[in-house]
Amino acid sequence: MSISNATVFIIDDDADFRESVQWLLESTAYKIESYASAQEFLDAYDQRPGCMLLDVRMPEINGLALQQIMQDRDIRLPVIILTGHGDVPMAVTAMKNGALDFLEKPFDDDVLLKLVDRAMEEAQQRFSEQNEERELRELHDTLSRREREVMDLVVTGNSNREIAETLGISPKTVEVHRSRVMGKMRAESLAHLVQMHNRLSL
Repeated sequence: MSISNATVFIIDDDADFRESVQWLLESTAYKIESYASAQEFLDAYDQRPGCMLLDVRMPEINGLALQQIMQDRDIRLPVIILTGHGDVPMAVTAMKNGALDFLEKPFDDDVLLKLVDRAMEEAQQRFSEQNEERELRELHDTLSRREREVMDLVVTGNSNREIAETLGISPKTVEVHRSRVMGKMRAESLAHLVQMHNRLSL
């Protein structure tokens, strides 16, 4: 993820507030996009990397509900919650649900800028991890049904003979499938294959 491609998404139903935050963030190298509602953001979002400044108290879909939708859709943008004084309990709940931090309105501009920089560093890591997982899934999709069965048994510590007995095939055939699995998954070792299997949550 390059800085030029990273976007700060501002989600807040207060137009004046969105405009003031956007003006502040225009001093950074990041792209800025603002939305008046969670639904507007969801309709427009196209998997670009970045972070989110999210108001918790909004009509229709509030910040907590948007967080849940993002989790369901595997949208991994780091979230900074922006909240009024009375919304602090909601902000704490948002933190428990994975938000990076929260700021009470009104807040210090420098504090927000530093938080956005930290969120973008986190976004870099999440974006890289998501790309790696996508590549792993694509590799896994190239395996035949039998190769997937062999992979599942290999990573749980079964020997070729045990796998052969479980699947009703010869140890030699298991060895062939095992070799193909290692090649297709680009696994450097059995330990590497186990790590891949864990990351795929199979």
